Amino acid sequence: MVEPDASSPAPGSGHRARLRDRLLNGGPEALADYEVIEYLLFGANARGDTKPLAKALLARFGSLAGVLNAEPAALKQTRGLSDVGVGALKIAALAARRMMRSEVQQSPILGSWQALLDYLTIDMAHLTHERVRVLYLNTKNRLLLDHLVHDGTIDEASIHPREVIKRGLDIGASALIMVHNHPSGNPEPSRADIQITNRIAEAGRLLGITVHDHVIIGREGQVSLRAKGLL
Repeated sequence: MVEPDASSPAPGSGHRARLRDRLLNGGPEALADYEVIEYLLFGANARGDTKPLAKALLARFGSLAGVLNAEPAALKQTRGLSDVGVGALKIAALAARRMMRSEVQQSPILGSWQALLDYLTIDMAHLTHERVRVLYLNTKNRLLLDHLVHDGTIDEASIHPREVIKRGLDIGASALIMVHNHPSGNPEPSRADIQITNRIAEAGRLLGITVHDHVIIGREGQVSLRAKGLL
């Protein structure tokens, strides 16, 4: 039996080189979603074909964002995906979040609204549980604090309007934006969403903190309560 030559090119190396050339020279849409995942997994599988695994991940999680935002335990249930592969996917997701968060922090929030929505969508749209955050802003509408208030259903039993406003007073905020996600994917506000928003806005008016908006994030899009005339 002839042993393989260690100096010979790895199987698939030509395909990997072509994919890399398209990535570097073909512009932002040069690679399909499965090819992005395939490329991310190259380092976790030095000599194997990562295309079938990339396509299996897309089929299971529905989209590139779904793959990158999936929980590690869920990713590990995909046959053939090692811990190193999970790490490669999660570091890509972390890099995307950090990049978008940096854009949000560097500009007034109200003047870079799309960047904020992009950041929130990357961070929250694919969560499997409901999460409530409050973005506290200074007088120039720059982000002072991105505060995780609660994981779970949004209601006054778990989110106390005066405590939300008190936190803003403690850090010198002049305004805030509420954010939460709907794991169902549909971002349309519920009656509880509207009620708690108006109670927090009322508490803010009494204590000098403006509630600019309440944004609901889902896989199907985002909804602004202010844009809908509900705040």
